[in-house]
Amino acid sequence: MRYHSPNKQALRALKRKLGAMVSTDEAVCFKASLDNARLSFMPDAVVHPESEAAIESLLKLANQYRVPVTTRGAGSAATGATSPVRGGWVLDLSRQNKIRIDALSGFAYVQAGARIAAIQSAAEKRGWFYPPDPSSLKFSTIGGNVACNAGGMRGAKYGVTRDYVYALEGFLANGAQVRWAADLKKFTSGYNIRDLMIGSEGTLGVVTNVVLKLIPAVPDRWTALVAFKNEVDALQVVKAMARERIVAAILEFLDRQTVYCTEQFAGSPIFSEYPNCSLLLVELDGYAEQVNEDRERLFEIFKKKRFLDYREATDPKEMEALWQVRRRCSQAMFQLGDGKLNEDIVVPLKNQIALLRYTLQLKRETGLATPTFGHAGDGNFHVNIMYHSKDKGHVRKAQKAVKALMQKVIQLGGAITGEHGIGLAKSPFLRLQHSAAEIDAMRAIKKALDPNNILNPGKIFEPFEVWRHSPVNVQLPWDKC
Repeated sequence: MRYHSPNKQALRALKRKLGAMVSTDEAVCFKASLDNARLSFMPDAVVHPESEAAIESLLKLANQYRVPVTTRGAGSAATGATSPVRGGWVLDLSRQNKIRIDALSGFAYVQAGARIAAIQSAAEKRGWFYPPDPSSLKFSTIGGNVACNAGGMRGAKYGVTRDYVYALEGFLANGAQVRWAADLKKFTSGYNIRDLMIGSEGTLGVVTNVVLKLIPAVPDRWTALVAFKNEVDALQVVKAMARERIVAAILEFLDRQTVYCTEQFAGSPIFSEYPNCSLLLVELDGYAEQVNEDRERLFEIFKKKRFLDYREATDPKEMEALWQVRRRCSQAMFQLGDGKLNEDIVVPLKNQIALLRYTLQLKRETGLATPTFGHAGDGNFHVNIMYHSKDKGHVRKAQKAVKALMQKVIQLGGAITGEHGIGLAKSPFLRLQHSAAEIDAMRAIKKALDPNNILNPGKIFEPFEVWRHSPVNVQLPWDKC
């Protein structure tokens, strides 16, 4: 689908300026037309810049000719945030992936296309640790993580991307090169535009380089996958851990619908004696004495909450085998339909059980599956409303269900997104979360920094009903994991 095509003069000017960096090949454009939401909008060209001067030139031409520019990395975004809904040019930074670790200061200097797993590996080799851990870490880039303020499985203990960004470098919409903050642990000069850029989904500027904070490597870890009869028993453990001040590095929850999908996807049960149970994935880290003490306290809680079975690991390979159960969840959902509304909502700890009960109520009322999993440690759950996109009845039910879910989340004191951002998929619900005055302030910032509205237009503020668009049936790299 093409919403807008810039004039041929603009494309000729781009090719004259950037030459082989510009591609109009159909296969290249199609790859850049969608992200993990699988909503395809063909761009007119894809640019792989070989220098920052090339990015500057592209932005100046885009402003001159009023051409939309969508910046992307690996395309693992979950909300359509990197789909070029207005056409135009895609600025692909995935090849800009250099990483340098300053072992003395504990800083990582990374280009926007550096993948999270590569950053973690580089830091680990120098005795440091980069905690943010999105499920797509083998593919997702730091530029994309900055764009949506990504979190991941370690968020409850270690925080999210914003907590690890010292400075950003890049460009304003008009091509002016800027640096927000510095590679210093303290910096209060001027407005904090660095934090404004984080989570702005590529609508306010182009980030090319990031200075990240690293922390000392954790000496010991212990991981367990624990089975419970139902969701309430599992989430009661989460509450009990909070009361006992046991702070897990990872505390992930899978409801029974999710476990069913994951087992079908893998072709075998996770716990052979207890198929379709509810699961918690727990990881403790720190010094060995503290880890062992917390492990003993945890098992006392597990016993009180009637756990069924468990598997534990201290070896990295064994740990990764347990983590894979959680990492497969998103892809496994398609066992229940080809359409998925993946809502990364957040609710307070006290209302987690109420949320899960509501997802089951939606399942009963609509007849659609509502598998739910996610970060129980910080209340950031992924509620998936599954449907068949060619079935008009399913589409209507999905539309009704997602609106009801978002209203319930706000009623429970929650947020409509915790780490995926707004993009296209959450845009109809922005006004549930924010007042008119708040949205007007956001629009004013957008107008000031991008007066010609060339950066990722059509996102966040303009309601887009994703359930009315059929996703493209295509396998993406992370689907094979």
